[in-house]
Amino acid sequence: MTDPSEPPEVRLERLEKIIDALIRRANRQDDIGPAAFRAFQSAIELQERVEAQTRDLERAETELESVRYERERTRRSLVDALSSMAEGFALFMDGKLHVTNGFMANLLPDRAEDFVPGLGVSGFFKLIAESNAFTSADRNLREVGARLSRQNMQEDMKVVVELSGDRWYQLNAQHTSGENLVLLMTEITQLVRRNRQEKETLIDLQEDYLRAVFQHMSPGVCTISAQGQILLLNFQFHELLGIPPADLKPGMRMGKMIDLLKMRGLLSASDEFRLSVWRNELRTRGQVRRRIRPGAGKVLEVRATRLPGGGFVVEVRDVTLEVRTTEMLEERVKERTVELTMANERLRMEYREKARVEEELRIARDRAEAAISSKTRFLAAASHDLLQPINAAQLLISTLRETTRQSAFHPMVERLFGAFGSVEQLLRSLLDISRLESADADAVSIEPIRLDTLMSGIQGDQALMAEQKNIRFDVVLSSAVVISDSIYLLRSIQNLVVNAIQYTPPGGRVLVGCRRKGKEVELQVWDTGIGIARADQLRIFEEFTRGEGAGLSAGVGLGLSVVDRACRLLGHKLFVRSAPGVGSMFSITMGVAEDAPRRGEPPRALTQSEDLRLDHIVLVIENDEDVLYSTTKWLEQAGASVQPARSVREAIEFVNDMGMPPDIILADYQLDQGETGVEAISCVRALTNAHVPAIMITANRSESLREAGLLNDVSVMAKPVKMARLKQLIDWKIKMKGRRRLGGTDKSRQ
Repeated sequence: MTDPSEPPEVRLERLEKIIDALIRRANRQDDIGPAAFRAFQSAIELQERVEAQTRDLERAETELESVRYERERTRRSLVDALSSMAEGFALFMDGKLHVTNGFMANLLPDRAEDFVPGLGVSGFFKLIAESNAFTSADRNLREVGARLSRQNMQEDMKVVVELSGDRWYQLNAQHTSGENLVLLMTEITQLVRRNRQEKETLIDLQEDYLRAVFQHMSPGVCTISAQGQILLLNFQFHELLGIPPADLKPGMRMGKMIDLLKMRGLLSASDEFRLSVWRNELRTRGQVRRRIRPGAGKVLEVRATRLPGGGFVVEVRDVTLEVRTTEMLEERVKERTVELTMANERLRMEYREKARVEEELRIARDRAEAAISSKTRFLAAASHDLLQPINAAQLLISTLRETTRQSAFHPMVERLFGAFGSVEQLLRSLLDISRLESADADAVSIEPIRLDTLMSGIQGDQALMAEQKNIRFDVVLSSAVVISDSIYLLRSIQNLVVNAIQYTPPGGRVLVGCRRKGKEVELQVWDTGIGIARADQLRIFEEFTRGEGAGLSAGVGLGLSVVDRACRLLGHKLFVRSAPGVGSMFSITMGVAEDAPRRGEPPRALTQSEDLRLDHIVLVIENDEDVLYSTTKWLEQAGASVQPARSVREAIEFVNDMGMPPDIILADYQLDQGETGVEAISCVRALTNAHVPAIMITANRSESLREAGLLNDVSVMAKPVKMARLKQLIDWKIKMKGRRRLGGTDKSRQ
């Protein structure tokens, strides 16, 4: 019936009207029935409730009046407190000015009436900026007000404001809880004035310091204004120009300074002309730098620099010592240049002389290399001619040795045989060295080689020599396959074995064997000989070096040199261990060829026998008459029937006359008319339609010839041949032919 939000007076008035209406309605009823009585009771209860609410309203009104009084008293107390503050104060609530104090109004008296509640933040700062008391601020106040009036802007700001009368205030804007903003104007006049005073004092001190520094600068300095007036100059300027301070002082015109310089003879007419040029250059370039000589050997450097205000500063330096030093250095440079030129000329002459000497040395070196190459080529080319007579003489001596075995001449023939053996060994060594020094690509052929093949051959070759010296000679064969050159490895092992036998006294022992060391094999030659001193163990590998205690039959000392050269060429490691009176051990270490192909089984060591008979038909093809005769006699003395032929044509004629193939062919490789032993053997085989065993005896040790022999099933022996070895090889090859004829499958080649 009433609205609780309405004021109490309005609600009370409305309730009274309702009660009067209810009473009037009750009086109008004709009879007082139950309904009327209930209505009357309701009216009475309603009136009681109205009276109770009235009393509550009166009590609430009394309390509200008390609150309003307290709020007004608190507000007056806040205003009094703000008015007593020594700072300007303004409070903004929801972006509107709520309260400000009198201090703020006193700061800006012409705008005090405009600081009314409800003023916005932007408007407040605008009034400050438009006040006559406002002088300046370190920020734009309008922009500061706009930033602070933005919504959700919680940034606190500080602005320094200058008011009239040299008053300074710091305006602090701080946000409180909610949307409230508090502005405080704090006076900082004393602080600013004190800082200003300290700054001025510091500037004065610095000015005095700079003035003192300026006066004591080593160069003379003078500043001139844009109007040509001297502003400042130091003592050094007077000193350098020789003008007393009384005659030249600040405030003087520049023209008078020039007149003083003329009077004292420091400037001439030409110098004055240069001054006008300097002025133009100073205006255009901003800087001028010149050197003048006022006399008495004195040199001054003048540098003028334009200043921003239109004037310029002149700096004068005494560079006399510097100029003298420079001139002295230039003079010394000139003298040094002359010396260097002369030295350079001498060096050029020495260089030309050196070039001439180097050219002569080059020519001499080329000649020496040509001589060495010529010697190497000569030995290589003449090896056949050199070995032919040796081979013939050895055959004849072997024949004579067998013939005179039971005569008084046999010891003499034995000595002759030994002497020729030494000649043969020396010639072999010389030819080996020649081939090792040559750059012939065919000189070395690296391939897998079975050591048992080489070792069995060496055992057969050297067993007789060891037997004659009463030396026990043992060879332990090895099945290892190594990477090397068969010819040079064979010669190296032969030389080591021959040296061991030669330097071992009768009753001693020589042992040849191998040791496996991982992926390498070390072939060792042991002896119980005279041994080698430690100081001589490196020297023995030099040419023509022999060990102490060696006899005349020990050669000229080339064997170990050949071994050393061959091992270095093949990449093998050569090692020696020896003790005097105990013996020596020489070893060659080679790389193992894993899974290398094998050329059949190695032949068994051929048994030495002086009584071996050659009851066979032998076709000998040799173009040298002496060698052919010696070979024929040696074979006939061994029991063979010999058909000697000097060419392929004669060999074919002998075969045709016999009407049957010979048992074996012995052929030289190099024949007349460009014919070769390989061609001769092929012709005989083709003519007889039989695979006749053949041995080619030659001084040519090239790899291509060895490959040709393997390809045609022809054994190759190097001149001069060892007679015992040749006899055994002939017997072995004829026996192998018989095995193949009986259906054997042995295809091994010697």
